[in-house]
Amino acid sequence: MLFTGAFGAIVLLAVMQLAIDLARLPAMLIGRGGFVVPAFVLYAMGSAAAVLAAIGVSQAVRVPPVHDIEIAIPGLSPAYDGYTMLQLTDLHISRLFPARWTRAVVDSSNALRPDLIVITGDFIDGSIAARRADVEPLRDLRAMDGVWAIPGNHEYFFGYEGWMRHFAAMGMRVLANNHAILSHGEGRLVLAGVTDLSAPETGNAPPDIDAALRGSPAGVPVILLDHQPKMAPKAAAKGVAVQLSGHTHGGMILGLDRLLALANGGYVSGRYAVGGMTLYVNNGTALWPGFALRLGRPSELTRITLRRCEPRGGKPC
Repeated sequence: MLFTGAFGAIVLLAVMQLAIDLARLPAMLIGRGGFVVPAFVLYAMGSAAAVLAAIGVSQAVRVPPVHDIEIAIPGLSPAYDGYTMLQLTDLHISRLFPARWTRAVVDSSNALRPDLIVITGDFIDGSIAARRADVEPLRDLRAMDGVWAIPGNHEYFFGYEGWMRHFAAMGMRVLANNHAILSHGEGRLVLAGVTDLSAPETGNAPPDIDAALRGSPAGVPVILLDHQPKMAPKAAAKGVAVQLSGHTHGGMILGLDRLLALANGGYVSGRYAVGGMTLYVNNGTALWPGFALRLGRPSELTRITLRRCEPRGGKPC
């Protein structure tokens, strides 16, 4: 934790220094040498960087608060109006996010009594041998319709097949280019999931939306789990109603999120309308421990309430 805070302070101080250098650049280019930065400004920068780093680390490692959103779905069965899904993503269970943190997240999640829990990848940073005890509390996640999961890119770094078997043994149902049909009375909902874009780098199957949707019933809304958001336009073109993603950590720092959006198809945090589909990019339950700072992009336990709607007068829901 101390190392993380110190590293964060260095990064923030470097950003502040870069801003000053950019401000001085015009004068330097015309040969006037720019302006001299007073010593007290440099000291103030160092203090501010340390304070911001402390705040950023505390925001990064906390158990997230609940973030409530509603998503309207055309053609949703009345049986699913008010249905609640809890999305967890990017837990990055590790030495920074160990068993006690995982236990607190599980307890907070179960207290919400969701109808369904989905985990959209990047569970871990480490091998099964190293992280077995730290992930163990996930076994106690409870929801009426179970716990469903997809891999993120970090699962492929640490033994994809072993981790998928381990999660399945813990009672999670893994969707890897396939789907399940959920039923309540006369109502049905398709829950689909794909593998991660990084999968081919380790010789595993790439994400395949066509395979994930093959055989799904016509006219039944599809909720797609895809760790990375950048393929959202393709999912929308396939008739998916909702895509739930993570991966970006919300950009972590306000301002930096704009840069991360460029690498993720323009999607980095929150709700987007993509060709008639709703994309929700979760800021993350945690984040990669190698850069554990959050400023203005908070972590979240995301409770999603589904709402039935019908387009009227040619207008979308």
